[in-house]
Amino acid sequence: MNIFHSINDFKSTKKTILTLGTFDGVHIGHKKILEKMTQSTVNGKYESLVLTFFPHPRMVLHGESAVKLLNTIPEKIDLLEKLGIQNLVIHPFDELFSQLTAEEFVKTILVEKLQIQKIIIGHDHRFGKNRTADINDLILFGKQYDFEVEQISAEEIDAVSISSTKIRKALTEGSMALANDYLGYHYFLSGTITRGKQLGRTIGFPTANFQIEENYKLVPKNGVYVVKSIINQKTVYGMMNIGFKPTVAGENLSIEVHYFDFDADLYNQKLSVSLLKYLRPEEKFESVDLLKEQLEKDKKAALVFIKNSL
Repeated sequence: MNIFHSINDFKSTKKTILTLGTFDGVHIGHKKILEKMTQSTVNGKYESLVLTFFPHPRMVLHGESAVKLLNTIPEKIDLLEKLGIQNLVIHPFDELFSQLTAEEFVKTILVEKLQIQKIIIGHDHRFGKNRTADINDLILFGKQYDFEVEQISAEEIDAVSISSTKIRKALTEGSMALANDYLGYHYFLSGTITRGKQLGRTIGFPTANFQIEENYKLVPKNGVYVVKSIINQKTVYGMMNIGFKPTVAGENLSIEVHYFDFDADLYNQKLSVSLLKYLRPEEKFESVDLLKEQLEKDKKAALVFIKNSL
């Protein structure tokens, strides 16, 4: 997949079939739309192109904390590449870009720079300064500038909207089965393994401390999860705690994973951890010994779940 970090950088010798949006999560609803696009390019005459923006427009127009995202940019790139998208443009969204009129956006961006042959878009899509233009305007522009407009049905758009909303809600409630069902894959966190206080080693549960660099990434509900990672091309299962470690007077949110039957130096490595099941909320125990007893119970529950899932 060719990746461009600005519309101005895009280059292609062929006309494009384009769709645009945030595609946060690249979930099952999104995949239906993206499959329409890739099917339109099977003859090799045109190339598929996804146009997305970062920061998310709501971050710019309504404040940085307006939305937490299901994917970081590297995660989104990986998911789109696996779907066979040929070109991805991640354009910086800012106040200046938001001031483009509808015709300026169509003529200078879509036609002149992105060379569209066809755009696949939702019936409710609005664009241009103050979002004044709609699908009917786009169809008229298509006739004027010689490109085709394919509308995505209301049912498909609803599926995308409902999926995104339900995924975020499910993750904040610890409903991993529902979230993963809508995603079409296991929700995952990506980060660098950093050195912690190593308290876990003293009670037989050494942990890898995940440091997520992107503060816009949605971190699910605090608690204990069954997880898995691919480490050195092997699937390694474990359990993860998201929270403040109240038993040992933790002050900052931490994400720690204890891998089962695994012992290797992971410091400074970048890893992804997939969340399979939510086991329980985070608790404060009266002693470290009681915490250890609970961790043993968590491990047994996790191993039963893993065995039944294989």
